[in-house]
Amino acid sequence: MENKETDGKDVKYYRLSEVEERNSFKSTWIIINNKVYDVTKFLEEHPGGEEVLREQAGGDATESFEDVGHSTDAREMASSMVIGELHPDDRDKLAKPADPTTVQESTSWWSNWLIPAVAAVIVTMMYRIYTAEEP
Repeated sequence: MENKETDGKDVKYYRLSEVEERNSFKSTWIIINNKVYDVTKFLEEHPGGEEVLREQAGGDATESFEDVGHSTDAREMASSMVIGELHPDDRDKLAKPADPTTVQESTSWWSNWLIPAVAAVIVTMMYRIYTAEEP
């Protein structure tokens, strides 16, 4: 743990290893947007159940937190649990979600152009076959 004063406030920095070590039944720490939260006392009150928080314990819960779409009240409540920030040297160690633009580039050709084009050709051929009247 390291302290640094910014704008007159003393900010506590925690290393990723320290946060990971707090993943126990005695204490539960999580990281959201590079801030370290002690959610131990909130486990029983969490509307989604304590299992949801325990699954994220000791690691980065940013994506899960944002995906749920927490309310303004929930975000304000969470701000009261901030105990510090993740050390800047450890921020790049967090697993980054796959870049959706990279994944989508490989699938966009097939799913957005080729498959609908082939389907259109098949439908057109079937329409012509079934609507053509024999004399």
